[in-house]
Amino acid sequence: MLNKLHLLLNQINEWAGRSVAWLVLAMVLITFAIVVLRYGFNFGSIAIQESVVYLHCFIFMLAIGYTLKHDQHVRVDVFYQYFTERQKARVNLLGNIFLLLPVCGFLIYGSWDYTINSWQILEQSPEAGGLPLVYILKTLIPVMPILLALQVFANMIDYLKVLRLTSKVGH
Repeated sequence: MLNKLHLLLNQINEWAGRSVAWLVLAMVLITFAIVVLRYGFNFGSIAIQESVVYLHCFIFMLAIGYTLKHDQHVRVDVFYQYFTERQKARVNLLGNIFLLLPVCGFLIYGSWDYTINSWQILEQSPEAGGLPLVYILKTLIPVMPILLALQVFANMIDYLKVLRLTSKVGH
């Protein structure tokens, strides 16, 4: 049961990360088009410019769990790099429980009403000619910590496995 849950949680963030990876290419191509249109044809569009911001948000906020899954997040590892696997698992487990999960909970709680209000009015860009999808963008605020928390739970299963295995070996 725990292995199936672990697999499911990992698959959710793997899918999310791989899906938004394609948005990087779209963002680069749109940015290139903006530059060509502006400097080559003296044409600008707020909606096209905002689409780059939207893509940037989708990439970073939906790939956060994927990044954690693959241990590619920023880490200050002055001491961590010298830890044993057991020590790393213990530090990661405690950090996830006492730091990352509370932050995820705070972000979900703090952004919920903000997001609901945006949906209720179908919030649009304040810029003339901007994208009418601000409410979609604001939905990413609670989705991000949900994806992150799911990966935290998957990682915690890994850390507990390491702690259990290394205690049997005698480390």
